[in-house]
Amino acid sequence: MRRLTLLSTALTVLLAPSAQAQAATTMLSTLGKTEGQLSIVAWAGYIERGESDKAYDWVTGFEKQTGCKVSVKVAGSSDEMVSLMNQGGYDLVTASGDASLRLVAGGKVQPVNLKLIPSYAKINPKLQKAPWHTVGGLTYGVPYQWGPNVLMYSTKVFKTAPKSWDVVFKAMTLPDGKSNKGRVQAYYGPIYLADAALYLMKTQPALGIKNPYELNEAQYKAVLDLLRAQHPLVQRYWNDANAQVQDFTNEGTALSPSWPFQVNTLKANKQAVASTIPTEGATGWADTTMLSSTAKHPNCAYLWMEHSLSPKVQGDVAAWFGSLPAVQAGCSASTLLGRDGCATNGYAAFDRIWFWRTPSRSAPRRARVCRTAAGSATTSPSRAGNNVVGPPGTARPGDLSGRPDDQE
Repeated sequence: MRRLTLLSTALTVLLAPSAQAQAATTMLSTLGKTEGQLSIVAWAGYIERGESDKAYDWVTGFEKQTGCKVSVKVAGSSDEMVSLMNQGGYDLVTASGDASLRLVAGGKVQPVNLKLIPSYAKINPKLQKAPWHTVGGLTYGVPYQWGPNVLMYSTKVFKTAPKSWDVVFKAMTLPDGKSNKGRVQAYYGPIYLADAALYLMKTQPALGIKNPYELNEAQYKAVLDLLRAQHPLVQRYWNDANAQVQDFTNEGTALSPSWPFQVNTLKANKQAVASTIPTEGATGWADTTMLSSTAKHPNCAYLWMEHSLSPKVQGDVAAWFGSLPAVQAGCSASTLLGRDGCATNGYAAFDRIWFWRTPSRSAPRRARVCRTAAGSATTSPSRAGNNVVGPPGTARPGDLSGRPDDQE
């Protein structure tokens, strides 16, 4: 039986001024001769060379143009990415927001010289100075892709989209006349506490939750109580996107938090599913290509970061992964993504997303305690790490700085 276990850790990510100055002086000032190699830690599907589908290849052309041979180490979780970067030997990593500041704090990544990445100016302004890659005025990486955690549902069960996340949190009879017990999935990963916190923030305002990543003891207890009550409804705590696709195909699953990747895959397979972002909003992820502090091939790495911001590459990645481009022009530059691809993947939902975050020393005392909930499964979650609480302030969806007055 899966149990929720209370764990408590503390993570500080504030670099001392001297460390910031040192990091700034170690940045590459000019591009030199390419080293012939490039090693990247990435999520599955992020670095494709046409081996799965010949149409999806944004590596081969780069290699021919630059002479940099790309090798990829696929990681299955943010924790694995951090572990691999701690071990060393890699040049770049596509880190999610629940890992990026851990890498900065550990000195495993270095700030990048934006003068050497001219396409940085093309990035969505809301992502250019996002707090999960910007520390002390320095930019630790290049935004790559982002996406919402949507509510996926069976259109055989729901003729119209569910309006609230309550369909996965509360026992009820679904529109097909059957109970939701045993027909719901939940994400396996500590970061899922934020989803529960967001639901409570909107449905139980008396709790006083202002940010799903910043919880006091009473709020945290309410989140755990909600997840314990949800447990009898859950068919599976998923951590493998392809396994979830199979469950919706063969196991009669009716509802689950999911990613556009699974939704698009199931639709391509002619399965009766759709997705929505309920009235409470949604959590989400934004990934950054970060440069190792010990990169052996920095010139190739800088060329890749520039290449990764090409609108066509951005669009092709989004088409393959079911994500959204950090460069808005990517929405119209890829025939693979198509004219409506960004709309399908949820581009318009940006301001309703509470992006994954990592705690910082500057957060209020109550928010500096990282809370995690772990089940009995031994597999690690495929996108989330171990941190649920986050930066200070009462940030709103779309307010990436963490300061309520900076909402665009």
